[in-house]
Parts: sequence; structure tokens; C-alpha cells
Amino acid sequence: MNPSTESRGAAKRALLSLAIGSFGIGMTEFVVMGLLPDIATDLLPTLWASSPEDALSQAGWLISLYALGVVVGAPTIAGFVARFPRHRVMIALALALTVFNALTVVLASFELVGASRFLAGLPHGAYFGIGALVAADVMGPGNRAKGVAFILTGLTIANVVGVPFGTFLGQQWGWRVAFGVVAGVFALATLCIAFFVPEHPGEPGRTMRAELRVFRIRQVWFALGVGAIGFGGFFAVYSYIAPVVTDIAGSPEWVVPIVLVLMGLGMTAGNLVGGHLADISVKRTLLLGLAVLAAVLVLLALLSFWIVSLAIMVFIVGFVSSVLSPTIQTRLMDVAEDNQSIAAALNHSALNIGNSLGAFLGGAVIAFGWGFTAPAWTGAALALAGLLIAVVSYRSEPVRTAQVRS
Repeated sequence: MNPSTESRGAAKRALLSLAIGSFGIGMTEFVVMGLLPDIATDLLPTLWASSPEDALSQAGWLISLYALGVVVGAPTIAGFVARFPRHRVMIALALALTVFNALTVVLASFELVGASRFLAGLPHGAYFGIGALVAADVMGPGNRAKGVAFILTGLTIANVVGVPFGTFLGQQWGWRVAFGVVAGVFALATLCIAFFVPEHPGEPGRTMRAELRVFRIRQVWFALGVGAIGFGGFFAVYSYIAPVVTDIAGSPEWVVPIVLVLMGLGMTAGNLVGGHLADISVKRTLLLGLAVLAAVLVLLALLSFWIVSLAIMVFIVGFVSSVLSPTIQTRLMDVAEDNQSIAAALNHSALNIGNSLGAFLGGAVIAFGWGFTAPAWTGAALALAGLLIAVVSYRSEPVRTAQVRS
């Protein structure tokens, strides 16, 4: 599928269909953050009554379990399905996302809900990875990062509309209602993909063994490290934004969805800008983006005691983090040689290792009694660590290759 063989309208319908699924992924991944106190109260009532901080920390495991599902599912599913037609793979992935999110709605215990979150994470990376390849083909040479940014647009818009709306629904009528909406979004995506995404061949000659050769490439490991550690700084903050708004800034619970809207607006703008900047220079965008992310997380920690300054910093954090998202994706595709299917999916493994790591470390510093601003300081340290990995990666790259990829 490319502009010479498909009409512009057909291509838009195909990409919008895929974006509906990425919208659903954005909701299912991030709506947990705003509803963490509600989930902890419902699934861990005894622990909540004795120690809300410990209950919130344990409820954060649901974020980590989803992220673990992404980490496990992205390379295994993408490697296995590389040889199959991509439009059929996308239908199957969207259907799986529908079923697994519906399980979150109906399962009763914390342990079973945790299992459903793990399952829901499994198709995440393959969906984005294969969808990114379709989008890159549509956009054509020289615009790969813009294509990647397009498929991520549904996720960022979810943070403007879907996550705040789901948070509001969950606060008013129970957190399970939010996941019911998520399952409905994925059901719609399944139908739209089936009708509007045309045939798109896979790579019949590819095997799982061939795809796994990507792990022999040293620069791939560096790129994964940048995503897993550097981007973890964002998740350390985002995972616990609700108690920062209510306990640190002293605002009522209804302010949380508004703050999430601002985060989503920043992410949407940053994603679009990041696609353009990465097409100009992946290296400069990656290095400068990580440095700025560390700085703004420090400012968020210092300015979170007033809701206005907190809101401004949340917007900026969302913007900077999403500038990095298509940039890291493009860097990984650049260094993966001919292993594009699994490379595109591995980016989401890396980012969700960051999700899991950030949520875990953010919850740990809260459980240690260091307060709800401690995750921001932790996030700044992770961003700086990611910057260090990026610097080492570029310095260890052959000069001629680095010039081509800069």
C-alpha cells in the first residue's frame, strides 16, 4: 500500500482505522494512572484502610503487569507474524485487545485483574510496530518519522480525550466502566480495520529465527536502553499524577481529568513536532530531548505545590516526552538493518520496560515515605541515565554510519 497504488482517501481511511486502535491502546495503558486510588480502594480495601500509600504502591503493579505484557508480547508476536499479511495480523491483534480488556471489566480479584492487564499488554507492541510499518509505507521515503508519528497520534489524542473522559467515568460510576469503554473502542477498531485496511503483504521468507538476529546488533541494545531507562522518567511521574494533584497541590479529585487533558495536549503536540525534528536529525532530537526531559522533571518536583505551575509543567513534560517517542522509534529502525518488523515492535517493549520501571521505582520511593514528589526526582535521574546511554551509543558508532543516521 503506497500513494501510487492507493487513493489518498483510501490511505487516510486505513490509517484512521489503525489510529482508532492506537487510541484504545492509549486509553487502556494510561487510564489506570488517573484511577489508581479508585482501583486500590475497590480491589485492596483492607490495605487501603490501613495504609493508602501501600495500597497505591501495590495497585501500581497493574501498570507494571501491563508493561510486562508489552515487553513479552512485542518481540515474540512481531517475530512470529512477520511472514503473514499485515492487514490480517492487525485484525487479529485488535480482536485480542477487545477480548483481554473486556476481561478486566468482569474479573473480580486483584490477582485476576492483574492477569488480564498482562494479557492486554501482549498485543500492544506488535500492533504499533506493524501499524508503524504500514504508516511508513504510506508516507513514503524521507517521511518515515512522520509516518510513525501518525500512527502514534491516536495514542496521544487518547491522552487528550479518552484518558480524561475515562477517568471521569471511572470516578463517577466505577473504574470498570472506563475499561468497558476501552473494550468498545477496540471492537470498533477491529471492524474498521477489517473494512478499510487493504491487503498488505508480510515478508513470507521471514522466520522467527531470522527476526531474532536483531539482538546480535549492539546498537539495537543501546537504542532499547535509551527507551527503557530514559523514557522511564516520564512514567515515574505519570503513574502517580493523581495523588500529586490531590495531595501535593491540594486540588479536588475532579481536577485530575483536567490535568490529564493538559498532559495529553502536550503529548499530542510533542508527537507531531517530534516526527518533524527526527526527520531533520534523529541524533540532535534524541540527545537534546533527554536533557530537557530531565530538567523539566526537576522543575515539576519543585513547582508541584501550586496547581497552576503543576499544570504548566505537566503540559511541558507531556510535550518533551512525546518528542522523544517517534525519535526513539526511528533510531531503532535505523540501527536494526533488515529486521524492521521486530525492530518497530521492540520500541514498544523498550518504552514499556520504562513504563514498568518508572511505575515500580515511583511506587517504591512513595512507599519509602519520601512523598508524592519523589517520583519526579526519580524520573529526572532516569532521563539522565538514558542520555548517558545515548551518548555512549553515538560515540561507539562508526563515523561514516553515524553521519548517515544523524
